[in-house]
Amino acid sequence: MKNTVLKLFLLLAALGLLLWACSAADVWTGKDISLQLDLSLAALLKLGSMVVGVILLVTVLKLLLGLFKPKTHRGQTLRSLVYSLIQYVAALTILCWGLSILGVNVSAIVASVGVLALIVGFGAESLIADVVTGLFMLFENQCNVGDIVEVGGFRGTIQKIGIRTTCVVDSGDNVKIINNSEMKNILNRSDNASRAVCDMDIPYETDLEDLEAKLPELLEKIGKDHADVLRSVPQYAGVQSLEASSVRLRFVAPVAEENIFSAQRLLNRELLLGFRRLGVECPFPQLDVHSR
Repeated sequence: MKNTVLKLFLLLAALGLLLWACSAADVWTGKDISLQLDLSLAALLKLGSMVVGVILLVTVLKLLLGLFKPKTHRGQTLRSLVYSLIQYVAALTILCWGLSILGVNVSAIVASVGVLALIVGFGAESLIADVVTGLFMLFENQCNVGDIVEVGGFRGTIQKIGIRTTCVVDSGDNVKIINNSEMKNILNRSDNASRAVCDMDIPYETDLEDLEAKLPELLEKIGKDHADVLRSVPQYAGVQSLEASSVRLRFVAPVAEENIFSAQRLLNRELLLGFRRLGVECPFPQLDVHSR
């Protein structure tokens, strides 16, 4: 309700601004655009009926869009864009139609206010860039609603793609609104399968060959117990590096991108507990002191 009232207020303010522009046009251009405002009760009632009718129509269209539940990210993107387009078209309809009802010749305004149009054109440069970029994103299928992307160091899930902006939400429910023209160098992490990586350190005195012989059974159990997160059984990749006080082993598991962090935490926990059951404790920094 508050959003509707705010939008109506902004539309009325825009109407007032355009009426002022009409008056200013006579001074700047020396042209008479024959501004004869009709503020009669009939005109005001017609204006109010038009605004209410447009808002009702928009509400019905939004309800119909809400009934459409696309299963693909592409379908969700199209629904989001149509939703945004409806809002912009409704605002322009109320603005232009409202001026016509009040007796303003809209075509004369567009033709007469050349200086004002030039100023607005420079100010709307970024807006046009946002709209054009949004259309290219749609046609080229660069990213869709529901995709996990990384833009300018911000990683999150695309919640909504509009005509002008894109809404991205990270894992902490932080919402970032990005202008479509700023959606550059997008890393779409939903295009390919992801891998959760876990590095485990073991002491140098551990019998590596004996431990490697027991790993398949341990990894099979982890994959079976957590099939809801892991797409398959984790794999032992081998010795990753030789650290100062430990031997570092690497394990990888294919997961969905939305589960990559939870899968890494899961692997850390399960491998730690599994190693302890096998009698292998995590190493700690050690220092050998030789005394003469």
